[in-house]
Amino acid sequence: MSLLFTPFTFDAPSGPLTLPNRIVVAPMCQYSADNGQATDWHLAHWSQLLNSGAGMFTIEATAVSAVGRISPGCLGLWDDATEAALADNLHRARRLAPAVPVCIQLGHAGRKASSAAPWHGGMLIAPEDGGWQPVAPSALPHLPQEAAPTELSLADIAQIKADFVNSARRSHALGIEAVELHAAHGYLLHQFLSPLSNQRTDQYGGSFENRIRFPLEVFQAVREAFGGTLGMRISGTDWVDGGWTIDETVELSVQLKKAGAQFVHISSGGVSPLQKIPVGPEYQVPLAKAVKERSGLTTFAVGLITDAAQAEGVLQRGDADLVALARSFLYNPRWAWKAAAELQGEVTASSPYWRCLPREAQAIFGTVRIGMR
Repeated sequence: MSLLFTPFTFDAPSGPLTLPNRIVVAPMCQYSADNGQATDWHLAHWSQLLNSGAGMFTIEATAVSAVGRISPGCLGLWDDATEAALADNLHRARRLAPAVPVCIQLGHAGRKASSAAPWHGGMLIAPEDGGWQPVAPSALPHLPQEAAPTELSLADIAQIKADFVNSARRSHALGIEAVELHAAHGYLLHQFLSPLSNQRTDQYGGSFENRIRFPLEVFQAVREAFGGTLGMRISGTDWVDGGWTIDETVELSVQLKKAGAQFVHISSGGVSPLQKIPVGPEYQVPLAKAVKERSGLTTFAVGLITDAAQAEGVLQRGDADLVALARSFLYNPRWAWKAAAELQGEVTASSPYWRCLPREAQAIFGTVRIGMR
């Protein structure tokens, strides 16, 4: 039997959340919001991915404050206007698709905020050109040629923690079943974790215990406010000597498990331009394997897992509990359908699609038969 198409259940304080399979659509920034508000683009994008056959769909990195956006086009959930726009588009998208659990990734960009969209170069936008002043654990720019961010005060840190709680509560009000806190890819929580970006001398910098303090405080505060499935995305390594390491990721995962996490989602890199990433098929899977084996916390693997046999192999070897894919779903929103046909699994889909399958793949919809009225 295919492990990829077996159910998986998270045990959260508010009750269990069961996914019909172990495929997760990873969060993917679309840079298509209007002042943080979801748009028609999100309606079309979400309705497609909710019909993908994946066991859970994750909404892109969603900023907990306006200054926490990566770019002016990034999605947000910090006030009534952003909540209303997200609610309208998400609820309409969910009506156009089967019942699929939804996760939202909540984050703050830190010193990577106020950046142009990738197709516009991705560089920082100066305040006089429509950007804003980024903030960070330390006044260290991401790139040497960039202006330095403002170092966060203790009051600022407390406010950002409150911002995460506010967004988590709004997520619950929207009926979103899971929250993933973004502590990867060089954004704010990752900036606190890494000694490359965190050179504070107070209780939030220096030792490992101090560098994980703020991400753990955010997690604990959100855990108290959100009873659903809760986890964190972590860069397993900075891929830079002297940076954040896999051993530290394992220990953070142990601490998250004690604090009530249901999962960790293991990616890598993003905090330094000096990173040297050995990109190749499944290049991040060994990081996920180390976390799963040494922490015992449910683990997502992600990164250049592009076909069904790869995904199945990751699970069969016990390297991870679930597999997340991103760009593969942009290229082929029906990736999970094809995987189900190859692995003799089953998926759900909206009834207007039931008659689209080639004859050799008709079994993937279970009792639904091609040509039925």
